[in-house]
Amino acid sequence: MIKPFAIAVSGVLAGSAALAGPYANVENNAGYQGQYLGSVTDIHAGYEGGDGIYGFYLQGGPALVSPEGGDVDMELSGKIGGSVQASPNVSIYGELSFITAEDDPSVGTKLGAKWNF
Repeated sequence: MIKPFAIAVSGVLAGSAALAGPYANVENNAGYQGQYLGSVTDIHAGYEGGDGIYGFYLQGGPALVSPEGGDVDMELSGKIGGSVQASPNVSIYGELSFITAEDDPSVGTKLGAKWNF
C-alpha cells in the first residue's frame, strides 16, 4: 500500500540554505491516479546548514499514512538532501528519502536543477 506514496513522500529542495540550524516541518502529500488514493503527512524535526555555495538538510520523524477508505498507519520517514550553487542563477540539488512499512519499505530519490531569472 505504501508504494503509491513513495514519490509523494519526497519534498522539494532548491537553492542553498539561507539559515542554519534546527527546524520543524509538517508536510502533507496526497496521491491521485484517476481518483484520490490517500495521503501521507510527515511530522519532521530537522537541521539545515551550509557554507558558501553548499547547503544541506537532514530531517525525520513520524509519517501518518492515510489511504483512501483505510485506517491511518504511523510509519517513520526521513530525508537528507543538499544543493550546490553552480552559478549565480543556477543551483543543483538532490535528495534521498525513505518511509518504513511493515512489508514494503520505500526509498525515493530526487535530482534537479533550478534556474532563477
